[in-house]
This record gives sequence, structure tokens and C-alpha cells, in this order.
Amino acid sequence: MNKLFWKNIQLKNTAYFILYAAFLINSINIYSQKTLENNHSRKVLFDNDWHFYKGSVKNGEQPNYDDSSWRVLDLPHDWSIEPLPNQKKDSVVGPFSRASVGGHATGQTVGGEGWYRKTFTISAENKSQRHELYFEGVYNQAEVWVNGHKVGNNVYGYTSFRFDITNYCNPVGQQNVVTVKVLNEGKNSRWYSGSGIYRHVWMLHTSPTYLDDWGTFITTKKVENGQAKIDFSTTIVGGNGKNEDLAIVTEWISPKGKAVVKASQKVSINAAENKVVPFAINVENPSLWSTTTPNLYTVQISLWKGKNKIDELCIPFGIRTLDFSATEGFKLNGVKTLLKGGCVHHDNGLLGAAAFDRAEERKIELLKKNGFNAVRPSHNPMSESFLNACDRLGMLVINEAFDQWKNKKNPDDYHLYFEEWSAKDIRSFVLRDRNHPSVIMWSIGNEIPERISKSGVEISLYLRNEILKYDSSRLITAGVNKYWNKEKTVMLSLENAFKNLDISGYNYMWRFYEEEHAKNPDKLMFGSESVATEASENWDKVEKLPYVIGDFIWTAIDYLGESGIGNSTEVAPQENVHQFMGWPWYNGWCGDIDLIGIKKPQSYYRDILWREKNISMAVELPVAEGKTKKVSFWGWPEESLSWTFPNMENKELNVNVYSRAAKVRLYLNNQLIAEKETNSQYKSSFKVPYKAGTLMAVEVNQNKEGASTILQTIGNPVAIKLTVDHATIKADGQDLSYVLIELVDKNGNVVLDANQKIKIGCEGSGKIIGSGNAAPTDMASFGSLEPSLFKGRAMAIVRAGKVSGKTELTVSSVGIPSASITINSK
Repeated sequence: MNKLFWKNIQLKNTAYFILYAAFLINSINIYSQKTLENNHSRKVLFDNDWHFYKGSVKNGEQPNYDDSSWRVLDLPHDWSIEPLPNQKKDSVVGPFSRASVGGHATGQTVGGEGWYRKTFTISAENKSQRHELYFEGVYNQAEVWVNGHKVGNNVYGYTSFRFDITNYCNPVGQQNVVTVKVLNEGKNSRWYSGSGIYRHVWMLHTSPTYLDDWGTFITTKKVENGQAKIDFSTTIVGGNGKNEDLAIVTEWISPKGKAVVKASQKVSINAAENKVVPFAINVENPSLWSTTTPNLYTVQISLWKGKNKIDELCIPFGIRTLDFSATEGFKLNGVKTLLKGGCVHHDNGLLGAAAFDRAEERKIELLKKNGFNAVRPSHNPMSESFLNACDRLGMLVINEAFDQWKNKKNPDDYHLYFEEWSAKDIRSFVLRDRNHPSVIMWSIGNEIPERISKSGVEISLYLRNEILKYDSSRLITAGVNKYWNKEKTVMLSLENAFKNLDISGYNYMWRFYEEEHAKNPDKLMFGSESVATEASENWDKVEKLPYVIGDFIWTAIDYLGESGIGNSTEVAPQENVHQFMGWPWYNGWCGDIDLIGIKKPQSYYRDILWREKNISMAVELPVAEGKTKKVSFWGWPEESLSWTFPNMENKELNVNVYSRAAKVRLYLNNQLIAEKETNSQYKSSFKVPYKAGTLMAVEVNQNKEGASTILQTIGNPVAIKLTVDHATIKADGQDLSYVLIELVDKNGNVVLDANQKIKIGCEGSGKIIGSGNAAPTDMASFGSLEPSLFKGRAMAIVRAGKVSGKTELTVSSVGIPSASITINSK
């Protein structure tokens, strides 16, 4: 690429050269931040060539156990999205089963028991080093053995955990076996969890005396007069069993690749001592991290013994300030910032819970593209890849720990382990994530059953204090919902639920903001969960009340499990709508963005509220005679973004126009239908007799027309359109390419009422690891290479091979010419 650039452009002046050089340095720095840990011999990805068996195994932890018949796979891996044996229509379909213990909560998927085994050797290079296994996340109960010796266990499926395995490893060159048993049994989750080693595993090699990566803490103290004052400390772990004289050197590399600060200290440590070494760092003219300019510095920390470097860490860090006040709201770097937030579960749709770096990054890209600047991971710690993407792309995070404390929501959930494990899990949670500039708050829980009780107050104080042991630079919150008396006639006071919180998170309680503020006028609040049909009421409060700093929709993206919580169902008038839906529903269907990343009608409404667009329009789908459409509390009326209703000629359709303008005008085929005022929800509704053509809505202020939007009648399908997000991916066995499949008419419009079957083929170095559509009830299409289209679309996800090459993906359908696209792996 560089040779072509030089040949074709032929740089002619120094200014152009400097510009190009700056571009290269910035590109290299961004790349290095993404790949530094992967390439550094200190931390080695341990994902490849695991042997896996689903089921119970006797003596599977023994090193001489014969696992040759087990399946060989690469992590991340989630067995709960894999097709089940004994497929039977309406009983077992793909990964879904009516026998699912979790039922609608886990999307009719199946957990169980699984075993993983992997062999490795210690190289001569690492002979005298310390060895550590690091698991980013295993769902759920994980037990780990090395060479038949149990090295530890972990019970919480979302916590990262690590074990020093040095004393269990065989000498250099001899084979070692690591075994992991995973149990996902009983009713242990309210949503889809996935099963297995669904996040990365790493092997760390360090000197016996080393730098503790979780023991390094960097925080911006203040930024003033063109200077950032930063508190920075790192921890040396002594492992040589003797006193040592050492030195720590830290160097700060700017987002443009320039060294801006260098500092060092001499340190003496005692035998087996953990010593925290503080620094006071000043950065001149700092490039601040924000949601629009997510500038990242690289902090290089090296540990020296004499002239020998014995360890090194490289940590990305963003310089930014957080200020909160009830009179001025939330300020990021001194700039008032309203949190345009969304809640998200941890799954990646067609990939299940598997936390591929690219899948996590794409999730944040979708949120940014659709106007979000903040995310609330619900209701558990997310992967490192997720937070790294938030740092790189500029997404604020309310980092949440738990969905329950001591009182259960399900008989087999985390309440069984809270008393013994919560302090350990909080420690892991905070130490791992506290250097991320994207994290602006810690959340200790969501809709906790004992939230207003005396024990709840004691637990919230305990959790608060556990967090403050490791980080006092951020405020603490929780998602709190209403609490009713036993008869559900009176709402009880939530004072106890907020007693130990710095910021009050309210789930679905916008009506009480002013009332709650009067009780605690110095306390900030935000909508930690809200629903789309009340989006305007929630956002109006955020814009009007300075102490309400943001709103978080439930949810930003569709997710597996909590099946049908966002349903919109055609029923007889006397029938009631259900909160959850049974078979064959398997996803929540309440997101702004669907399971394959397509913007849903409610998101176009949110564009108006967040002032991303001036006007949008949708058409309510007609219902059968004698029926009515009922929408769940978390749902949205079923609307179409097309003016295509061939069986409705001259029959009235409900057209909804969304705008902040005083009035809107509606035109059909250039003829004015009507002009109406918008209501308090920024909406005007029209009844329009259907006639094919073009429907146009125009905003009107002071009798002057402004921005407009159109819906058109779509023609017959004539072609398959394939759109790839990344046509070139890394040949590392981990990178992904998402291919959107659309059926289009002669003008390139997606035929939204198309639901015909397609056939997906793939040849070359990569392979398809996820496919299907976004429908919440089409179980047969999930993971299928012959899925049906849903609203004219489907998707295939290609995983890169481990060697350079091409992957050709072909899609065909009866009566439509096939289409192909090539993905290059390098």
C-alpha cells in the first residue's frame, strides 16, 4: 500500500510529507494499542486447539485421560447455540428445546455440563518464569486442573479469574494438560447466558518478581492551565524470596505516538513483598479522551534489576475528568454531557455469548452509529474486548456487577454464592476495569429484591466499601425499581435503596423524578431503564432537569432470552398481552437495533428525540378484521418503513410522523393529504387511503416547510445484495466479517415483506460461524445455512482462518440470480 501511495501521489512538499507521516504514526499507534497484548510474549492468547466434550466425564481431569475422540475447537466457544441432537419439529429445533430448564428466560436454550482439555509445553525461553492462566469468563461453575492438580474454581460466570500454575507445570519440553469442567445447570439466569469458555483465555509468563497488571492504577486528578495531573501507581510482586533493589521506569506515549513523559524510581523490596509504587505524573497540553475524540495514551511501565529489564506492561489510558452536580448535571472534561444511553446484555446475537473481539467492537459501532454515547452492561461485568472497544470508540460505561445479592430471583442463581464470593468478584471486577476511561460509574446491582430492607442497606454499604478499597475516583450507583406492599396497592419508600448510592438509578420511574429530587435535592439521578413508548417523557426530563443526567433504554440491541418481552401481538380485543412469550419465541424483541444490527422503527423515533434527525415516518401494519394489536410494556407498535401494501388499495392505513416541528404535512404522490400539529410526544398520526407511490412527510414551522422524509412503494425482488462490513480481515482465526444479505428490487430497495428461503455457501480459508435472521420466533433459521429472510434480510458471519487466503460466500434463492462476495484474510 505504501509503495503505491508513494508512486501515485509522488509527495512534492514537506508539508504533505509531514501530514502523511503523522497519519502513519497515528495508524501505527492505534494498531499497536489493539494488538500489543496479543503480540507481547508476556501475555499469550491461549484459545486454540482445545478438546471439548459435552456431557459428564469420569476422571477427565487426569493428564493421561484419552480425549482423542473429543471435538477440537478454538475459543471463544458457546455450546448453547449449537444444534441439539434428535431434531424434531416443534420440540427440538436447532439449539432450542421445549425441555429447556430456563424456558422463555434463556430463550429455550440448553445448558448442561461440558469439559475442555488443552495440552501445552513450557519453552526453554520461559524456563525460569512464573506461569499464570487467565480466564476472561466461563459460564458457569468452572473448575480448573493442571496435570491432574486442582488449581482453583470460579462460580460467577461473568467474572474474570486467574491462577498461578507455576508449581503444577512439568519441566521444559514436557507436555502439560489443563482441564476445565463447566457446569450450567438449573434455573440460574433471567436471560440467555450461554455455556462454556465463551471469552478468551490467556497464558501469562513473567519473572518471579513482576508487575501486577491489575495492581496498576491510573486516574486523572485534574486538568487545568493546559496540564493534566495524574495519580499513577503500580504494584511490584516479589517472588524471589529475597530482598531486591529494583527500578521502575514509566513512559507515556501520546495518541500521535510521541513520548511525552518519562519518570523512574528506585525501589527496594523485601522477600515476597507486594509493594505499591506511586508516581505523580504531569502531562502538558493533554489530548483529552471524550465520546467524540477518544484519544488514548499508552502507558509503558518497565521493571529493571540493574541493566536487565525483567518485566513490562503497556496500558492504554485516556485523560479525562468527570464532574457531577445536581445544579449542573454531568460534565465530561468540563462540558455538560447528557447520557444518551442503552442497556445491553452480553450476548452477540447469532454468535450466542461468544465474545469475539470483532463482535464486541461491532456492538459499540452500532450504538455509536445510532446516536448512543453511553451504555449500561446489564446486569453483569462484560468482556475486556467490550470495554476496550468502548475506550477506542468513545462510549461511556456504567459498569454493573450483579443482578442479585443474598435473595434469589431464580433458585440456582448467584444468591447461593454471594456471601462467600461477592468480595472476590468485586475485587476482580474493579481491579480489571478501573483503568478504562470509558467507565464513569460502578453499579452494585439491579432491581435487588432486598433493596429497601435493613439487610439490603447493610449489603449495599458493604459493596460500596469493597469498591472503594480499589477505586475512589468514580461514583457508585444501582438500578432501582418500585417496591410495592404485599397487596401491590401502595408503593413503598425507596429511601433505603438509595442510602449508600452516590447517584440514584431509576428503572421506569420518570414520573417520580421531581418528587424524589425534593426529598434529596443534592442527589443526581438518571433513568437506568426505560421503555420506547415512554421515550419522549424520559428524554424531556433529561433535557429539562439538570439533576437528571441521562436515560437508558431497555434495550439498545435485541438479545437472546427474556423471550418476547417486547412483543406486539395481534389478538382478540378481550385478550391480554403477555410479558413474556413461550415457544417459538427466543429473543427479547425490545431493542432499538435488531439481532443482526438493523435499525428498528422505534430507533427512528429516538433520532427525533435526540435531535439526530428532524423528521421520521412509519406505517402501522394493518390487522385482521375483528382483531386488535396489543403491545407489551417493553414493546413498540408494529410499524413498517415502507409504503408497500398491495392488498390494501383504497383502505385506510395509520401513518405516524415523528418531529419536533410544530406541524407536519403529509403528501401522497405530491398531493397534500393533511396538515396536523404534533403532540407532546412529537408525533402526528394520519389515516391515509392506500395508493401505491411515494408518501412524503414535511415539517412545518411558522408555515414554512423544512426537512422531509419519504416512504416508497417497493417493487418485486430481482436481486440479492451482499454487503460486507470488512472485506479484508486478519488471518488469525479470530477476526470476523459480517455479511448482510438483502433481497432488493430493481431500484436497490430492500423488499421488506420478503420471507423466502435462501441458501448460503462458503468456500476458502474462512468458515461461517453464525447465520440466520432477526426474527424473534424463527427458530429454524437460527444458525442455519438455509434460513428464511425476515423483512427481506438475513446475515452470515465468517470467521477468519489461520492462513492468508480468500473466502467466497455465495447466496442463492429460487427465482433470483445468486450473488457472491469475496473476503480476504491476511
